[in-house]
Amino acid sequence: MKQTTQIGATVEEAISLALQKLGHTREQVDVEVLQEGKKGFLGFGARDAEVRVTVKEIVQQQVNKEISSQPTPVVEEKSVVEETFGDESAIVNEDQPIHHEQQAQVDPIEEAKKYLTNIALGMGITDLAIEHESDGKYVSFKLSSEKAALLIGKRGLTLNALQHLTQLILNKTAKTFMVLQMDVEDYRERRQVALEQLASRMADKAIRTRKPVAFEPMASYERKIIHNALANRLDIETYSEGIEPNRYLVIEPVK
Repeated sequence: MKQTTQIGATVEEAISLALQKLGHTREQVDVEVLQEGKKGFLGFGARDAEVRVTVKEIVQQQVNKEISSQPTPVVEEKSVVEETFGDESAIVNEDQPIHHEQQAQVDPIEEAKKYLTNIALGMGITDLAIEHESDGKYVSFKLSSEKAALLIGKRGLTLNALQHLTQLILNKTAKTFMVLQMDVEDYRERRQVALEQLASRMADKAIRTRKPVAFEPMASYERKIIHNALANRLDIETYSEGIEPNRYLVIEPVK
């Protein structure tokens, strides 16, 4: 089991440092918050956040190229895909393991594209277009379709699930571990702008009411967007509470 314990000024900073150390993305690890960070006042009462980050077993198996003869088990993401795809979600678990001697003959990016195309067909999407860019171990997929909303899902949940599952397919045949970023018609950029605007409004509300303001549960990368958007404000502090996948962000006025 690959894991590390990391401290940082905030939980999100500690997680970010741990991910850099492990060489994985947030979706590929489990996070246990050992201690929440606290800014304190004029340096007094401040404390670092501490987290324990563990690489998920399924990801570690991919890194080590220990491909099982059984379909890869997926729990959280499968439920999202099943809700969206219905019976067609069986496509996710029907892929067969590829032996090492076959890997040299397979383009991992093209295999990932074929997988996404099959998923889209199961959703009734026949016009899916996929553009890709690669830079070392980082690969980005840009998807477009007249039914883009189906690919995105509520608050991007379907998109996140597709990204995670497609990355597993990508790394099944890749010679080295690859990190996939997937977007649908610039949804993530538009979502970031909306979250930054929401962060500003909620911070103002916290100052106006002098009470903590809590967001609805959201993915770690979205919480990080809000953390970063408010990082330069000295009149409030932000921190996360709860347990994944129901972890949420709180804005609290500095007393």
